[in-house]
Amino acid sequence: MSEQLINQAITLTVNHQERQLQVPPDTALLYILRNDLKLNGPKYGCGLGECGSCSVLIDGRAVRSCSIPVKSVIGKSVITLEGLGDQTSPHPVVQAFIEMQAAQCGYCMNGMILGTIALLSKIPQPTDEQIRQSLMHYLCRCGTHLEIMQAVKLAAKLMSNPSSAPNTPTSEELKDCAS
Repeated sequence: MSEQLINQAITLTVNHQERQLQVPPDTALLYILRNDLKLNGPKYGCGLGECGSCSVLIDGRAVRSCSIPVKSVIGKSVITLEGLGDQTSPHPVVQAFIEMQAAQCGYCMNGMILGTIALLSKIPQPTDEQIRQSLMHYLCRCGTHLEIMQAVKLAAKLMSNPSSAPNTPTSEELKDCAS
């Protein structure tokens, strides 16, 4: 039997919880998240790390989970879409994507949301060009690019002042995002 197929005890920190698994260490992180941990935020898109639908945050950086082995995230923090709040208290980026109706089929949303979080952690108030450059490698086939841009701008506003951010953006905020 190939050494790659032998299960090993691995401890991962996923969505702020330690998880013990018996898995082959060279298995793609995506398969562990979806099949073993039943986390369906990251999607299988291309399997080549090109489309971004499988993205997760590893120590705050957006990474394609289909192209990295699970052994490479031991000792690191892995955050999936499921680790970003819940329906009653969503992460500001999730809230912005909902408010701006940025999803059509939704397949790219996992990557777009996690990519936006990574962007805003580095550049809290990005320009349109910085948003485009940051998200250009997340493929959206439905054409909701304008709504995604508006959602990123609204997320930046919500994250810049979370204590005063309303649950629902005001019409003024929505007008500002549309411009």
